Amino acid sequence: MEEPFVHRIFNNKQNEIKKNMYLSRLGFAKENPEKKKAIFDKSIFAFPVKHYNEPEVKKLFTARAGEKKENFSVLEMDEYSVFIGDIYRVGDATIKVTQPGRVSQQEMENGLKTGWYFRVLEEGKIQPENDLHLLDRPNPKWSIAACNEVMYLDRDNLRSADELFHCTDLGIIWRKTLRKRLRGF
Repeated sequence: MEEPFVHRIFNNKQNEIKKNMYLSRLGFAKENPEKKKAIFDKSIFAFPVKHYNEPEVKKLFTARAGEKKENFSVLEMDEYSVFIGDIYRVGDATIKVTQPGRVSQQEMENGLKTGWYFRVLEEGKIQPENDLHLLDRPNPKWSIAACNEVMYLDRDNLRSADELFHCTDLGIIWRKTLRKRLRGF
């Protein structure tokens, strides 16, 4: 497999960034006073460029990167090769995978191509077409695809839900949802 890298970067207004920029702890997330802790788990949204070219999702997206409203359009990465808690160095910044992206009913029918969110651990300058260097993979069991399976496809498997809930690198919102499921709500 090739070294993964950030192909294109978009800000929250979906303007493409073509030069160096400073990635802060909030990343591209908007400040939300009601969910201060959770907002950091969703500072950056990444989505694989290859999903735009797959025949079964052409009806969902155009061929233009950024259509999913991602901040990072990434190459050589997908939901099977990215894991909860993965820590990457990109430019001068360090980022950590926290949870899968949002999923619609239409996306569920097309293979849960959700992308994923990052938390910014260390602020720094980044730029498009930078390599993502994997620094640590603490949870090799919990790929983004495996998390999506527990959350959306195998909802009755409480053992897997409990194991995923106890993955402390998982984002707060997902952990709360799993806790409710485990309590019978």
